[in-house]
Amino acid sequence: QVQLVESGGGSVQAGGSLRLSCAASGNILSINAMGWYRQAPGKQRELVASITGGCTTTYADSVKGRFTIFRNNAKTPVYLQMNSLKPEDTAVYFCTGLSAVKRYWGQGTQVTVSS
Repeated sequence: QVQLVESGGGSVQAGGSLRLSCAASGNILSINAMGWYRQAPGKQRELVASITGGCTTTYADSVKGRFTIFRNNAKTPVYLQMNSLKPEDTAVYFCTGLSAVKRYWGQGTQVTVSS
C-alpha cells in the first residue's frame, strides 16, 4: 500500500503563485509515476501534470507554461509549482501515484484563486 499526503493549498489572487507538495509513504518502490489531478465543482476530475520515474513530464494544455511538476532525486516528495494562477484554476488538487496494478490517491488540497 501507498499513502499520499498533499500540502500547500490555499487562497491566492489571480496572477499569484502556490506550490503544492505530495509526500508518499509505504511501498513507494512500486510507484512508476506520480502526478496531480484537479476537480472543480460540478466538473470531472482532470489530469494537471504527471512525472515518471525517469522524470518525463506531461501537462494539460491549460497549464502549460504556468505549472511545473518536479521532484528531487528521491521519488518523494513531488511538487507542483503553480504560477500565474487564474480563477479557473480553482479546484481541489489531488496527488496520485500509479503502480503496475493500482492508482493511489491523496485526500486533496483546496486551491482557490480570486479575481
